[in-house]
Amino acid sequence: MSNDAAREKYKAYLTTKGLRVTNQRLAIFEAAFAQKEHFTAEELLDHARAIDDSVSRATVYRSIPIMTESALLREVDIGKNLKYYRPNTDNNSQVAQVICMDCDKIFEISAPFMEWYGNSVSSKLNLTPVTQRLQVSAHCNTLRATGTCKNRMQG
Repeated sequence: MSNDAAREKYKAYLTTKGLRVTNQRLAIFEAAFAQKEHFTAEELLDHARAIDDSVSRATVYRSIPIMTESALLREVDIGKNLKYYRPNTDNNSQVAQVICMDCDKIFEISAPFMEWYGNSVSSKLNLTPVTQRLQVSAHCNTLRATGTCKNRMQG
């Protein structure tokens, strides 16, 4: 999905929820969709304020759930009381996340089998799936073998 199409989807979603399309909400959208890697709400706040310095922390924290409900953002909860987000530019909600426990880097891979699996196990229990996720936590083999990892922050 192009950024223009995603922006229009966001505006339409806001309207259906009875919410106004404001400059601050659009700045948050633009900041989110400019990111190529996963980001936290606080990082999104910084990026959005670079676009529009009137963006408030509260507006960012209220906008994130709206963007995830509308499938414009994917949420990744890595534990540690921390959530990351990433634009859903390919409109593919069937992804698996692999999280490196050594550096907290999040890798996403396409997982088209998830829809089939979720439907299969749910139907056996006479249920209908609403959401699902596949998340794998792993250690870096390179770090274990060599003591260094290109993804680990150098401090």
